[in-house]
Amino acid sequence: MNRRALSAALALAAGSVLLTACGSGGGEVAGENVAAAGGRGPKINIGPDQHRIHGVKDPEAAALVPARVRKTGELRIGVGAEGQPPLSFHATDDTTLIGVEEDIATLVAGTLGLKPRFEPLSWENLFVGLDSGKLDAVFANVTVTEERKEKYDFATYRLDRLAMEAKKGSGWKVRGAKDVAGRTIAVGTGTNQEKILLEWSKENEKAGRKPVDIKYYQKSSDTYLALQSGRIDGYFGPNPSAAYHVNTAGQTEVAGTFSGGGRTVQGEIAATTKKDSGLVRAYAAALRKVIANGRYGKVLARWGLTDEALKTSEINPPGLPKTAN
Repeated sequence: MNRRALSAALALAAGSVLLTACGSGGGEVAGENVAAAGGRGPKINIGPDQHRIHGVKDPEAAALVPARVRKTGELRIGVGAEGQPPLSFHATDDTTLIGVEEDIATLVAGTLGLKPRFEPLSWENLFVGLDSGKLDAVFANVTVTEERKEKYDFATYRLDRLAMEAKKGSGWKVRGAKDVAGRTIAVGTGTNQEKILLEWSKENEKAGRKPVDIKYYQKSSDTYLALQSGRIDGYFGPNPSAAYHVNTAGQTEVAGTFSGGGRTVQGEIAATTKKDSGLVRAYAAALRKVIANGRYGKVLARWGLTDEALKTSEINPPGLPKTAN
């Protein structure tokens, strides 16, 4: 099944995704804007012509780029291939990569005087790409963790928030471990939300409560079909994806939000590069520039993610703590 077919299946499973035309003359055509369910929230352009906000080359930031990268004239950027709106997904032409991750990466590349070249990869292969030197950066909703800092450098660009998504009208409120005891919950493998969910499950067992029945699905369409049919109680995933789905499909609700950094630290999403590659200072400088000049804020606003904005970019801040084995 291709991505457009998957999108259609997801829309049918979740309810009606309202597609409207934009009459503003901005180059967008009928069916290329997703309107929020019930008319709430921003209309989001999902067409191939994104009219992206571009960064303007900053000589000081550009000078921080290692010569080996600067001479190529481009930045090789890994993004997620799983198709998670509004993070990274394909436009209505089923070819063009769009999303907040591509937009922020485009800002950074332009500010450094480089052309972005995107590589959509699975989660595991994003890090393989960094390790092998095939990628200069990853912009894929990567949370800073103490374990990852041993191999990678980070320049932060967004707050990391997770959300528990439940069927609309469930009345379920999730604040911690006891609220998920005995529940059936879907989560992505190898993610920070999986780590938190596993910790909650262990906490419940120690307290004499039922563990969490954790389910894994390869496709978001399968996850939402399971949620709508009642086979699972919730889906624990990135807050941006949950907010997008809640607003556009109108069939689910957010039962709770959490820091992707766990209980002890506010999680932050960061541009990721191989440790000591010499690129992290350039990324941080570019991000600080676009935050200061307002372009960064405009990008977050067009995807409805203003509440995840940072005041500045930090290099290798405190991350999600290591978990005991």
